[in-house]
Amino acid sequence: MKRIKKGDQVILNTGKDKGKTGQVMSVSDAGIFVQGLNLIKRHTKPNPQANQPGGIVEREARIHPSNVMLLNSATGKGERVGCKTLEDGRKVRVFRKSGEVVDA
Repeated sequence: MKRIKKGDQVILNTGKDKGKTGQVMSVSDAGIFVQGLNLIKRHTKPNPQANQPGGIVEREARIHPSNVMLLNSATGKGERVGCKTLEDGRKVRVFRKSGEVVDA
């Protein structure tokens, strides 16, 4: 079970945007993309077939999952996440410090 999923609110631990929060847009093996964080600028060529203008485009760059923590809405801080199996057999994510189930 993945500790961080699409749609989660996370807080950044390191880097130029340290301490900022955002929502996870996508998750892959190489890293995660967080909306509005770790922005980079790329020069792109125009593509008339796709009706895409050229110029400098600002977009999110990949972040390694070890550099983000799941945001606990109750405390407003980042917490580590673990997995737990409930009595009915479901696997859920829980916050390590408080032990409460992650809402997702």
